[in-house]
Amino acid sequence: MSFEFDHATHAVPLGDGVYDTPIEDRWDINGNANGGYLLALVANAMREASGRAHPVSVSMHYLAPGPAGPARTHTEVVKSGKRLATVVASLRRDGKDLVRSIGTFGDIDATQGPQSLTLTPPELPAFNDCPTRPASGPAPLGLSSRLDMRLHPDDTGFARNEPNGRALVRGWFKFVDDRPVDTLALLLAADAFPPVMFNLFGMQGWVPTIEFTVHVRGVPAPGPIACVFESHAVQGGYWEEDGAMWDSNGQLVAMSRQLALAPLT
Repeated sequence: MSFEFDHATHAVPLGDGVYDTPIEDRWDINGNANGGYLLALVANAMREASGRAHPVSVSMHYLAPGPAGPARTHTEVVKSGKRLATVVASLRRDGKDLVRSIGTFGDIDATQGPQSLTLTPPELPAFNDCPTRPASGPAPLGLSSRLDMRLHPDDTGFARNEPNGRALVRGWFKFVDDRPVDTLALLLAADAFPPVMFNLFGMQGWVPTIEFTVHVRGVPAPGPIACVFESHAVQGGYWEEDGAMWDSNGQLVAMSRQLALAPLT
């Protein structure tokens, strides 16, 4: 495990579907583990339990904050078929569930079956022409210290207290230590960018995720992942964020949606 992400998501089997899965530090935002990191951490244990190669669809409900420390993932394989296996899991600490998850695991080949795609990759400057994630943005030296994030220049106004009024964030995702982005890492990428709501209303505080789902649509080719996230509904103290992720060959590799709390003003 020469890469940081592999160490941070390693699942040690303890028997009876239980895995030792400590929450590591510096994968956090303001002391609480990033939701995408928790999704990847638990999904890796679920993947081990399923005996399948890739996460296909994984959903997670967040029940309590997850600061760094010991934790165990309890898994149950509820169905194992020829093509797919379905697993439920909970991440626990001191007898308390921090998250609960359900996921489907199997093989992924984006070239199989009928093809129809109306989505297109985001228009982004080249990776080296995009600014790094602003140091004054919503993630201090925790999660951002692990990632080499590059945002579209038009989508960085929130960090200067100049939101552009568009619930949109586009950018590139890769690891600082150049770990390849595989299907497990896509679960982290789907929640690594600044909340799009910040470009609507400014940085108003913590916006905790209630529910988060990622659909993996392809195995990424080598290179940074191009990402786009947007919201269409901020209402009643909640907001949704939809994401799409593309590999260096222009192939759609993941889609996501999350529901989160919005600060009440």
